[in-house]
Amino acid sequence: MTPQETLQEWISGSDNIVFFGGAGVSTESGIPDFRSVDGLYNQKYDYPPETILSHTFYRSKPEEFYRFYRDKMLCTTAKPNKAHLKLAELEAAGKLKAVVTQNIDGLHQAAGSKEVLELHGSVLRNYCESCGKSFDIDYIINSEGVPKCDKCGGPIKPDVVLYEEGLDNTVMSKSLNYIANADVLIIGGTSLAVYPAAGLIDYYRGHKLVLINKSKTPMDGRADLVINDSIGAVLGAITV
Repeated sequence: MTPQETLQEWISGSDNIVFFGGAGVSTESGIPDFRSVDGLYNQKYDYPPETILSHTFYRSKPEEFYRFYRDKMLCTTAKPNKAHLKLAELEAAGKLKAVVTQNIDGLHQAAGSKEVLELHGSVLRNYCESCGKSFDIDYIINSEGVPKCDKCGGPIKPDVVLYEEGLDNTVMSKSLNYIANADVLIIGGTSLAVYPAAGLIDYYRGHKLVLINKSKTPMDGRADLVINDSIGAVLGAITV
């Protein structure tokens, strides 16, 4: 039996699947990966992207932060790909319980997924740090410099987890619960190099751990099934 056939059999036989995805899920929709050869970390800026996207930098150089953020982090033209669409289909069929994602682009929801746990937040949500009013992505795109609240004039912050900031406890707790109780755990499009998110794999107690990634990961030896291929191609070929 081929790895693809094994995956199909496991999915067909389960109604308690959880998917955990990273940047590789979105690169197939045209959103750049931070750590790939062509990713943001290998492009040249006055500061490394990891520095710009830190809490310290956001506080000390907010205008520089927003210049980079608007230029590189906001992609309103991206559309869900085969992976996003298949996961939404699996959820609608009652087989997939949740999507846990490191991505901040909202493409899972755009594809129709309902139970999406965004570990690192979303560029689609923004809020005034003074009064808490919410703003959408268009407000940020159409503003200049540091966006200000149209109600109180306070600075607006993206609802994304910057470096040096902790993950949301409620989101993390729900993610751990889904993973711990899953029958099949499918991990896709992530190098499993970023903690604490990568540590979620430790909470899985089942025996159907699937890793789908174009390149090898440090966790391949712990998986029950490894498929080194495009996440869109692999999930797209699944029959629900």
